[in-house]
Amino acid sequence: MVVSPNNRMKKLIFIFGTRPEAIKMAPVIMKCKKSMSLLSSITIVTAQHREMLDDILRLFNIQPEYDLNIMRENQSLEDITVRSLKKLSKIIKCEKPDMILVQGDTTTTFIGALAGFYNKIPIGHIEAGLRTYDKYQPFPEEVNRKLTTALADIHFSPTKRAAENLIREGVPVSKIFITGNTIIDALLEIISRNYKFKKPLDKIVNNNSNLILVTAHRRENLGEPLNNVCLALKEITQTIKNIQILFAVHPNPKVRKIVFNALHNNRNIHLLPPLDYQTFAHIMAKSRLILTDSGGIQEEAPSLGKPVLVLRNKTERPEAVEAGTVKIIGTDTRKIVEETTTLLENKNEYRRMAKAVNPYGDGRASERIVKIILDKIK
Repeated sequence: MVVSPNNRMKKLIFIFGTRPEAIKMAPVIMKCKKSMSLLSSITIVTAQHREMLDDILRLFNIQPEYDLNIMRENQSLEDITVRSLKKLSKIIKCEKPDMILVQGDTTTTFIGALAGFYNKIPIGHIEAGLRTYDKYQPFPEEVNRKLTTALADIHFSPTKRAAENLIREGVPVSKIFITGNTIIDALLEIISRNYKFKKPLDKIVNNNSNLILVTAHRRENLGEPLNNVCLALKEITQTIKNIQILFAVHPNPKVRKIVFNALHNNRNIHLLPPLDYQTFAHIMAKSRLILTDSGGIQEEAPSLGKPVLVLRNKTERPEAVEAGTVKIIGTDTRKIVEETTTLLENKNEYRRMAKAVNPYGDGRASERIVKIILDKIK
């Protein structure tokens, strides 16, 4: 196929660095590959999170053209920022893309957009418009996404509420597109695959109807809040019969120290290493309910009919709270015990949350995003 200069193939650069970004970028990258006569794509990973990122690259068969491999032990936000910016700018100058796509609210997201801005390349922001309006909750994500909004040229908002946030901040309506969230695309694709749990996880997951899945890792929860969560989990296992808790422990040494010190000798609590996404998705599907401070799980679990109790004081995903699929409970030990017990023992309350409609889309967000890109790149 011969492409004329005025109708040449358009080049996109995808920039991401963490597992959640990779999960949400993967469906868009795969859709771009299906439009190869119109779009070429280059993937750059900063590897802000190394091990957890590689799992997703393998799962979706994504082979980055550039891997910055910036992760260091006990890295600071300043380290991530400085190491990423220079390396990204060098690649952008070399590749000269028509557009750069970033996703979400990590430091990689912001720095990817900043590097694109410095090189006068249009920026597309996937999952744009999420807000808590508290710059320290979550930290540093709330500021990262607001700074990315200031730099972006096209804003792909997952929901109407997110789009309205952008409009209130002065973003032109013509630059905002409501697409749904790409994480639903990724989740539905993975859940459709045949999967068997490996030993010893298979016995725990397949033989327990009262299975609770837990994740907790946010910076604002380190220290006393996370310790309170652990105390609550211990009490839950002591007061509710036949309960099993799977805690997927984040690799952050500060998280691991608190969690293992508090919970390592409880036979009803299983402390797991970070799980590959396929395993994690299928555990979500098997769980009765989920306790988490993660953002992505608030979007994923409702598609599987699983109530989510959010171990945070604020969320940038109020749509799920309003829909009734998610409830914010914070990190107070007593509150966690009470809310968890209510869901496990009150069938009507459980059914109300489990049957609520997921507000984050129909699994076709990536298709919409690619169509918009093809229309907007000149």
